[in-house]
Amino acid sequence: MQILLLCLLDAGGLSVSVALAATAAAGAALLACALVAARCAPVVAPQRVRTAIRERDRRTAFLPQRDPDAKGRIRPRAPGLVASATVVA
Repeated sequence: MQILLLCLLDAGGLSVSVALAATAAAGAALLACALVAARCAPVVAPQRVRTAIRERDRRTAFLPQRDPDAKGRIRPRAPGLVASATVVA
Protein backbone atom coordinates (compact mmCIF):
# COMPACT_ATOMS: atom_id res chain seq x y z
CA MET A 1 0.00 0.00 0.00
CA GLN A 2 2.77 2.40 0.91
CA ILE A 3 4.64 1.64 -2.28
CA LEU A 4 1.53 2.48 -4.29
CA LEU A 5 1.14 5.77 -2.45
CA LEU A 6 4.81 6.61 -3.02
CA CYS A 7 4.42 5.84 -6.73
CA LEU A 8 1.40 8.15 -6.89
CA LEU A 9 3.28 10.91 -5.12
CA ASP A 10 6.37 10.55 -7.31
CA ALA A 11 4.61 9.95 -10.63
CA GLY A 12 1.87 12.54 -10.75
CA GLY A 13 2.65 14.85 -7.89
CA LEU A 14 -0.74 14.06 -6.29
CA SER A 15 -1.04 14.30 -2.58
CA VAL A 16 -2.66 11.48 -0.68
CA SER A 17 -5.57 13.66 0.38
CA VAL A 18 -6.32 14.61 -3.24
CA ALA A 19 -6.24 10.97 -4.30
CA LEU A 20 -8.58 9.96 -1.47
CA ALA A 21 -10.92 12.85 -2.21
CA ALA A 22 -11.08 11.85 -5.88
CA THR A 23 -11.84 8.25 -4.93
CA ALA A 24 -14.56 9.35 -2.51
CA ALA A 25 -16.10 11.63 -5.15
CA ALA A 26 -16.13 8.83 -7.71
CA GLY A 27 -17.77 6.49 -5.18
CA ALA A 28 -20.40 9.10 -4.33
CA ALA A 29 -21.14 9.66 -8.02
CA LEU A 30 -21.49 5.92 -8.57
CA LEU A 31 -23.87 5.65 -5.61
CA ALA A 32 -25.96 8.56 -6.91
CA CYS A 33 -26.19 6.97 -10.36
CA ALA A 34 -27.25 3.66 -8.83
CA LEU A 35 -29.98 5.36 -6.79
CA VAL A 36 -31.31 7.25 -9.81
CA ALA A 37 -31.30 4.10 -11.92
CA ALA A 38 -33.13 2.19 -9.19
CA ARG A 39 -35.85 4.84 -8.98
CA CYS A 40 -36.25 4.91 -12.77
CA ALA A 41 -36.76 1.15 -13.02
CA PRO A 42 -40.31 0.25 -14.03
CA VAL A 43 -42.61 -0.97 -11.28
CA VAL A 44 -43.76 -4.53 -11.86
CA ALA A 45 -47.06 -5.76 -10.49
CA PRO A 46 -46.77 -8.48 -7.82
CA GLN A 47 -49.09 -10.71 -9.87
CA ARG A 48 -46.65 -10.59 -12.78
CA VAL A 49 -43.76 -11.49 -10.49
CA ARG A 50 -45.67 -14.47 -9.10
CA THR A 51 -46.50 -15.64 -12.61
CA ALA A 52 -42.86 -15.38 -13.70
CA ILE A 53 -41.69 -17.36 -10.67
CA ARG A 54 -44.36 -20.03 -11.28
CA GLU A 55 -43.37 -20.39 -14.94
CA ARG A 56 -39.69 -20.60 -14.04
CA ASP A 57 -40.49 -23.33 -11.51
CA ARG A 58 -42.28 -25.34 -14.18
CA ARG A 59 -39.26 -25.16 -16.48
CA THR A 60 -36.75 -26.09 -13.79
CA ALA A 61 -35.54 -29.67 -13.51
CA PHE A 62 -35.68 -30.33 -9.78
CA LEU A 63 -33.46 -32.87 -8.08
CA PRO A 64 -36.33 -35.22 -7.12
CA GLN A 65 -37.20 -35.48 -10.81
CA ARG A 66 -33.65 -36.48 -11.70
CA ASP A 67 -32.92 -38.71 -8.71
CA PRO A 68 -33.94 -42.34 -9.31
CA ASP A 69 -34.02 -42.98 -5.54
CA ALA A 70 -36.37 -40.07 -4.83
CA LYS A 71 -39.54 -40.66 -2.85
CA GLY A 72 -42.41 -41.78 -5.05
CA ARG A 73 -40.26 -42.91 -7.98
CA ILE A 74 -40.44 -46.52 -9.10
CA ARG A 75 -37.19 -48.39 -9.15
CA PRO A 76 -35.80 -49.27 -12.57
CA ARG A 77 -36.21 -52.93 -13.36
CA ALA A 78 -33.19 -55.15 -13.35
CA PRO A 79 -32.22 -56.83 -16.60
CA GLY A 80 -34.15 -60.03 -17.13
CA LEU A 81 -33.03 -63.36 -18.44
CA VAL A 82 -31.16 -63.39 -21.71
CA ALA A 83 -33.50 -64.04 -24.62
CA SER A 84 -32.79 -67.24 -26.52
CA ALA A 85 -32.38 -65.34 -29.81
CA THR A 86 -29.38 -63.44 -28.44
CA VAL A 87 -27.52 -66.43 -27.04
CA VAL A 88 -24.47 -67.28 -29.11
CA ALA A 89 -23.66 -70.95 -29.23
